[in-house]
Amino acid sequence: MSRYRKSKTKINDSDSTKQQRVRRGEKEFINHYRTSRMPTPQRAAFGNLDSAAHVWSVGDRFYKLAQTHYNDPKLWWVVAWYNQKPTEGHVEIGDTILVPRNIDDILATLGY
Repeated sequence: MSRYRKSKTKINDSDSTKQQRVRRGEKEFINHYRTSRMPTPQRAAFGNLDSAAHVWSVGDRFYKLAQTHYNDPKLWWVVAWYNQKPTEGHVEIGDTILVPRNIDDILATLGY
C-alpha cells in the first residue's frame, strides 16, 4: 500500500520545469506530491506492538530492512518513520533501529 494514498498533489507549470515536462511528454504541467505530514509515532499508541532490534552497520538501508522483514522494499518508510529517521543519513553505525514486526498492525494504526 502506498504512503502517498492520502497525499495532496500540486500542479507545477512553471517555466523552470518546462524542459523536464517536454522530456516526459507532459507539456502543460507536472503533478507533484506535497510533502506528507505524518504524526510523530507515540509508542503508547502501538500498545504491545512487537519489534525487532537491528544494530545499524555498513551497507544497511531502510529498504533492505523492509525487504527482509516485510518482503516489500517499498515499505522502507515505515522503518524510517517508526524510528524518526527520515533518511539513512540520520542513522549512525552502531545505532539500534527498531523494526515493527507485524506490518499489518502498524499500517492499521496509521490508517492504511
